[in-house]
Amino acid sequence: MNKAFPCVAMSVSMLAMIAASAPALAQAEPQPTPQTDAPQGEATTADIVVTGFRGSLQKGIELKREAVGVRDSIVAEDIGKFPEANVADSLQRIPGVFLSRDGASNEGQRISIRGLGSEFTVTTINGAPVRTTSSQNVGSSTRDFNYDVFPSELFGRVDVYKTPLANLEEGGIGGNVDLQTPRPFDSKDRVIRYTAQANYNTQSKKWQPRGSLLLSDTWGDFGVLLGAAYAKNVNERSGFQSTGGYNSSVIGSRAYAGPTTTGGPFQFQLDLDNPLANYGSLTRDQVANAYMPRFYRVFTSNNERERLGLVGSLQYKSDRLELSADGIFSQLKDQADEFTFGVAVRNSRTVPGSTSAPGTGTNSGLIPLDVKIDEYNNLYGTFGNSSFINENFFRNARTRFKYGIIRGVYDFTDNLKLSAQANLSESNARYTANRIVSNIYGVTSTFDPTGNVTYPTISSPVDFTDPSNYTTPTLGFSLNREIDKQKTARAVLDWSLLDDGERRFALKIGGSYVNTGKRISTQDGSSIAAGKLVGLDVFSYMDPYIQYGAIRDGGNSGYPSQFASFPRSFVMDYLDANAANEAANVNLNAAFNAKEIVKTAFFESNFALPLFGKELRGYAGLRYSDTRTIINNYQSAGAGVFLPQRREGGYENWLPSASLAYDLTSNLLLRASAGKTITRAALTAIAGGTIVPNVFNPDVTVGNPNLRPQVATQYDAGVEWYFAPGALLSIGAFKKDITDRATAVQDFVTYGSLGLPSSAFNTTSLGFPSGTIPDDFLIRRTQYVNQGQLKLKGLEFAYQQNFTFLPKPFDGLGFTGSLTLIDQKGDDFVTTEGTRVPISFVPEYSYSATLFYEKGPFAIRGSYNYRAKTGITSQNTGNDQIPYTAPQGFLDGTISYRFSDALEVRVDALNITNENVYIYYQDPDGPKGNGQSRRDNSFFNGTTISLGIRGKF
Repeated sequence: MNKAFPCVAMSVSMLAMIAASAPALAQAEPQPTPQTDAPQGEATTADIVVTGFRGSLQKGIELKREAVGVRDSIVAEDIGKFPEANVADSLQRIPGVFLSRDGASNEGQRISIRGLGSEFTVTTINGAPVRTTSSQNVGSSTRDFNYDVFPSELFGRVDVYKTPLANLEEGGIGGNVDLQTPRPFDSKDRVIRYTAQANYNTQSKKWQPRGSLLLSDTWGDFGVLLGAAYAKNVNERSGFQSTGGYNSSVIGSRAYAGPTTTGGPFQFQLDLDNPLANYGSLTRDQVANAYMPRFYRVFTSNNERERLGLVGSLQYKSDRLELSADGIFSQLKDQADEFTFGVAVRNSRTVPGSTSAPGTGTNSGLIPLDVKIDEYNNLYGTFGNSSFINENFFRNARTRFKYGIIRGVYDFTDNLKLSAQANLSESNARYTANRIVSNIYGVTSTFDPTGNVTYPTISSPVDFTDPSNYTTPTLGFSLNREIDKQKTARAVLDWSLLDDGERRFALKIGGSYVNTGKRISTQDGSSIAAGKLVGLDVFSYMDPYIQYGAIRDGGNSGYPSQFASFPRSFVMDYLDANAANEAANVNLNAAFNAKEIVKTAFFESNFALPLFGKELRGYAGLRYSDTRTIINNYQSAGAGVFLPQRREGGYENWLPSASLAYDLTSNLLLRASAGKTITRAALTAIAGGTIVPNVFNPDVTVGNPNLRPQVATQYDAGVEWYFAPGALLSIGAFKKDITDRATAVQDFVTYGSLGLPSSAFNTTSLGFPSGTIPDDFLIRRTQYVNQGQLKLKGLEFAYQQNFTFLPKPFDGLGFTGSLTLIDQKGDDFVTTEGTRVPISFVPEYSYSATLFYEKGPFAIRGSYNYRAKTGITSQNTGNDQIPYTAPQGFLDGTISYRFSDALEVRVDALNITNENVYIYYQDPDGPKGNGQSRRDNSFFNGTTISLGIRGKF
């Protein structure tokens, strides 16, 4: 994490330096002069046409300046020419926007605004709300929007609203993002634009194609636009997994007394009484109280991604009437082969007194043979009675998104305008995860992460590549489906009552209807496919290597770069895993069909008037929404029987908002905003039946149909200095007070009362190798209720400038950057000793910095985006370990050379430094620095490079 501080200090000092020198710089450049018939950011005498990335930034500044509330925009450099290869990658340049990347593809997937999770952001396309999910998110039933479903070529502009407006869809406490598709009249001329590239990942070492073609033309009042984009890439990732935290033998053994005891995140006990146990220079108590991971294992995956996108637009535009019909189709496919291999520390003891294989009689756990404890109280070394688990996953995901919208705008008079639109969209996603597991029981193993925590030593005298050493094959298949359908309609009347050049007053009145449906289902074909294993020499189908070759080992020969694995063809073809899933019954405990109908009316007033010789602009609005929910799911009738049930609910919200913008000088702008908005809970928390989140743990989650939305009251204020054309220096402050937070409440119920079949859990992990769970066994039940609060406050700094004042050839340089600081209060982690630690689920600081150079035909750009650590949960599972997502910094770059409008050579690179992304666990009362030890999901994803050409005719 220390690497971030010099960059932060540099960013702050740069802002201060620019602020100090800006008066001189401003004198060196002509000043923009506001005019009534152009955006305030434009100069009346500006004859130079600014293009490329520099032009995109300047258009964004103009849109930001003319807004009354807090709005940032990313604008395409030209029709069909978005600045970055991924829309989400562009958005991370906006202050306060954080990007989460899909490690399997290296692409930006979801965003959060001002630190609030992606579920706090509402995404619309052309003003119509949409939802879509992809990859391993399918079935999670969140309100996230996955940007990786769409090629960037489908969009021409993105607006990010950080303050509420009455005409914006409610639901975004973090903010609202509106994606706008291109239309024919975005360009005055005929446009034919193409791209042809090849993608390469440095870990998979595979080249794959990417290309696009866009055609746009107008004939008088009519226009047509058609576009297509296709991309394929192969990414490989590797590293270390603990899959569920760290625990000590003392704490973990308490769980064997019953699930209501505080036994940490997993059951675990060392066999300290074994005659072979050797503590060396350590004491028994030191060994028993030191921490071990739930697993120490290798992780590697190879993901093949294919994406197809189509966009179309028909447009009619006359003096009074504008009509358009726009459509999008996008399909994203992922095929991932994933292999994990290592020792299962969790549940390694079932009954004391024996060293039998786990699940076959009794087992007294790992035997410390030659162990050490590091400075963070982590136990490592050589252990006896280890059991290696070899898991081979074959995952397939597919999302198909269809969207259509009809829009119309009619000017009754110069002062009265009516706009209306109707929209249909559907996101149909499915995800299969088919697993075959094999084991090596009762062998010696060595675990040593001290040399390389991401690529630790995991070794044994046993040959990992010999299929004859494996036994006990088991299957775990699943099929998840998530279908989102939305029908929306919206109408708005804009009435300009006054506009005399100095004073303006206008009203906006409108309403909308949003009908959203979500259907979730899961199926498990394991037992059907298991019939094919009977009498089969399973391991004769196993290969003595990982299917796509030796994996990266970080320079540590003790890290297993090769081990035996099953080929995809055995699981997917011979066992016909997906056919088995399709034939299986739907898991009714987790299935639901939810409908949400929102009817909204809103009113806005906008004004501008002179004040002390300068212009004051204002906005005030009120939004009313009526939400009705209809939930169809299943309720347990006992003995594994579930009966359908229907529940209805609803709530109303009044959401006021107001903003002011004042031109203190011709270049200095003050802003202030206040308002109220909501974020609705995930439908799993509302409509879910009885869901088993992890088959290895005695836990279930049940839905709460009475769960209300979270409500936020928020305030914003800022100063923006437009000291030169295309330049900005700003500081903004914000505050959000969130009530009715969805908070997890837990209790214990008997297994028999849930009505779940034993197959819903891994019975061996729960201590019942016979496969039958007693009815009186206690299960932890979690339900979400409205009782939490959260307070956020923060500062946002932004700086952008073209360094045209520098001598040639350095006058082509430019910079854009931002810094966001956030303070959160609301959740504390409490240790068993009573220590209280405030947990921030948002990064305390983040920043982005983009340095670019554009001169003649040559352009180069480098962007670095950094976010500090974030807390994952404030719940203490009994081991006093706080989980954090580690700080992350990503460096991306672009180089291009334009021979002509028709031919430009371009190279793009993502994750140039091959950032190590990971989770770590920290003990508030113990030694700090656990980010260098106690890791989980510590991966390297490689660098993705695109090389190709593009042009315009």
